[in-house]
Amino acid sequence: MFDYLILCAGAFLAGLIDAVVGGGGLILVPTLFSVFPNMTPATLFGTNKVAGVFGTSAAALTFAKRIKVEWSAAIPAAFAAFLLSFAGAWTVTHIPTDLVRKILPFVLIFVALYTLKKKDLGQHHLPRHSGAKNTVIAILIGSGIGFYDGVFGPGTGSFLVFLFVRVFGFSFLSASAVSKVVNVATNLGALIWFGASGHIIWQLGLIMAVFNIVGSTVGSRLAIRHGSGFVRKLFLVVVLVLIIKTGYDAFFS
Repeated sequence: MFDYLILCAGAFLAGLIDAVVGGGGLILVPTLFSVFPNMTPATLFGTNKVAGVFGTSAAALTFAKRIKVEWSAAIPAAFAAFLLSFAGAWTVTHIPTDLVRKILPFVLIFVALYTLKKKDLGQHHLPRHSGAKNTVIAILIGSGIGFYDGVFGPGTGSFLVFLFVRVFGFSFLSASAVSKVVNVATNLGALIWFGASGHIIWQLGLIMAVFNIVGSTVGSRLAIRHGSGFVRKLFLVVVLVLIIKTGYDAFFS
């Protein structure tokens, strides 16, 4: 019973953080591994995706009801991410990911330093692209991040937020909303893959999903209430934690 309480608390907190800037997997995946140390990793990842797809969907709906979501970027990016997440999941079974693991901390350091240097980055919503160019760039971002999520995964939501701020000129708040739509697609793609492979504990996943939904709803409302400045600060905190976690996993574990 105590283990379930830990998992439900982890699902709530993961949903809250993920709804604002991504990075919920940093909380829930290690929690699952600590409670079930002897279980197959693929099963834990698959079970995590059950909670994740419901939580990101709840956050996306909350954002859509309260702020303007840039659907012209969100939909093509989500479609591409859904398709490429399958390719990434297939690829990870055929090639080693050690190189990705070692490069990732340095990419995250660049993201953090760039965001710190550009004080006005993401403070104002100033979309840069429209029409066919907007669609093509959205597809490229969705494809790249979808493939990455299928191959490796950590920081997917945070990378999406950064790219929609940097490349599209969105505010952090708007970028967070769009990233949730894309994240639903990547989570759904992975969920289908894990489900077809029999790597999901459905009962546990659905229980965690309830708490993940509540956390996601709270997180998205906090982001909307406090605006882009709040999202930017939390983004930097999550990226810093990601740098530490991925750096340790790559070079010391």
